[in-house]
Amino acid sequence: MVGAEHRLCSVHDPLISTCGLLIGILVLAFVFAKVEVHIEGTDGWASKLPTWRIERHWLLDLFFGGRPMTGYHAWMLTFMGLMFHFPALATWSWSWHLEARMVGAMVAFWILEDFLWFIINPAWGWRRFNAGAIPWHKRWLAGLPLDYWFFAIVAGVLLYVSRAG
Repeated sequence: MVGAEHRLCSVHDPLISTCGLLIGILVLAFVFAKVEVHIEGTDGWASKLPTWRIERHWLLDLFFGGRPMTGYHAWMLTFMGLMFHFPALATWSWSWHLEARMVGAMVAFWILEDFLWFIINPAWGWRRFNAGAIPWHKRWLAGLPLDYWFFAIVAGVLLYVSRAG
């Protein structure tokens, strides 16, 4: 068929589209977690990296769970934000629904990436994934950092809203 679109499946099927997106996010999170394990080693939150740090600021309490902002995190957050927005930049197409999908996917990515960093890091693993062992996750609920719960809701709402577009 000349001019017809060829796809493995219809991206208009909400279940297929959502599952594909979540699998893609999981793969990206796993690969990036592996990169961070090799960069940070046993010392999380860039604690031993040669980078600047802002330890305390009210904006960090509000947006970063009270964790320090480092040069490493500032540039990684910027890089990943640009990567998640790259398809819109490459195709020069944008909408509020697409923005909700890109930001929702990025938020889900960061939750999964952070969790996987602990699980696949030989120095941490399931055993040490708890409030007593991880000082940079200050607030916990039901065995997970509170940030995971809050941002999972944010990601879910954004991804749900993005389906309308």
